[in-house]
Amino acid sequence: MEQDTGKEDTGKEARERAARRDAAVRAAVEQGLLGPDAALVGLLDVTGIRESAAALRAAFDAVTAPGTPVLHAFAVKATPLVPVLRLLHEEGIGAEAASPGELALARAAGLPPERTVLDSPAKTTAELREALASGIAVNADNPQELRRLDALVASAPTRSALGLRVNPQVGGGSIGATSTATRTSKFGVALRDDGARSWVVRAYADRPWLTRLHAHTGSQGVPLPLMARGVAEAYALAEEINAHVGRPQVDTLDIGGGLPVDFTAETTAPTYAAYARLLAGEVPGLFDGRYGLVTEFGRSLLARHGTVVARVEYTKSAGGRRIAVTHAGVQVATRTVYAPGAWPLRIAAYDGRGRRKTGPEVVQDVAGPACFSGDLLAEARALPLLEQGDYAAALDTGAYCFAHHYAYNSLARPAVHGFTPDGPAGVAFATVRAAQTTAELVAESGAAHASSLTTLRAPGSR
Repeated sequence: MEQDTGKEDTGKEARERAARRDAAVRAAVEQGLLGPDAALVGLLDVTGIRESAAALRAAFDAVTAPGTPVLHAFAVKATPLVPVLRLLHEEGIGAEAASPGELALARAAGLPPERTVLDSPAKTTAELREALASGIAVNADNPQELRRLDALVASAPTRSALGLRVNPQVGGGSIGATSTATRTSKFGVALRDDGARSWVVRAYADRPWLTRLHAHTGSQGVPLPLMARGVAEAYALAEEINAHVGRPQVDTLDIGGGLPVDFTAETTAPTYAAYARLLAGEVPGLFDGRYGLVTEFGRSLLARHGTVVARVEYTKSAGGRRIAVTHAGVQVATRTVYAPGAWPLRIAAYDGRGRRKTGPEVVQDVAGPACFSGDLLAEARALPLLEQGDYAAALDTGAYCFAHHYAYNSLARPAVHGFTPDGPAGVAFATVRAAQTTAELVAESGAAHASSLTTLRAPGSR
């Protein structure tokens, strides 16, 4: 099957997004958010985030029967920043959390329990009890967790919608670490294992309060047809369960998220519209109104709308290749540094005034500040020549990058600012997260307990 990417709809949107980004970098320099004393910053395009949320809602509205309950729950792990969650909530997007910390972020952002979903393969009894007391939806991962829910449901009433995650075992994509429907995936009940499917059907028959079914095939590197196949397997299982119990007990399907992002181009592909159309063709019963729907998209909502901008501190040559040493590397783009083949990033060059650089391209490395040789945002990349005092921008970093700081070399977390156009040529900024201070870094590293280890003595020592 030829994959529908929806590219025909996004050329103008991509040009406008690039123009907003260029204006924001220039304004960040002019307004002092970037400079010799502020050498690294994360920028979030608020207009773009709103547009992505609207595109997601519209894509599924176009294929779903009127009146069908649909919850688009943002995967908090993609960009765990409270102002981002608040913005998405304002745009009609809920939250999918996978830890107590992510639940706390969702609460701080004002997400109501009924628009929050808890997924995790390692939920404690205390976490489950809190979720059920609050009315947060829970997807159990395995039979042992389901037994914990048995006890909790019996002990106290709950408003929570409860489901079970299954692994359809339909295979993986090009990146093993983000493929969650492989034969040996750690997530969910493996449906093709001996006896597993019949166990799942019995589990629902024995538990009338089990009303949701959850499956997630994977994300980056997983092609749309494989994602659709995983959803089709979950839908078929829901139909089987409901036929077995003789009533529509499973009333909601949580199809996960996982729409991949093309990190090699400005144009968005695949689109939510393309995925929704594919699902409507492959699994038409999913949208006929008999099932509520939950999605859990993350990367695809935020990646395009984030940019890491770093000052070029020094330039040099080694072995005949130019190297630009910047302040952005493994601490803000960890996956790219450690697995560049799977997680490439586009780099844009700006001059010291924040203007996009043009001119002949030169093959060069864009290096980070960490003390190991592999700390490279880009290797042997053809770009306009970066010079001392210029800026290198890592594009498409709004998810799984600057919000996921990796404290290598005790490098401080950068500030994150959201931006919107302001007037004919202006840009307005708002702080999303302040830069980490050295004092905060020292405090996090145990300064209050500096003498704790020296007070320990082995038995019999003086």
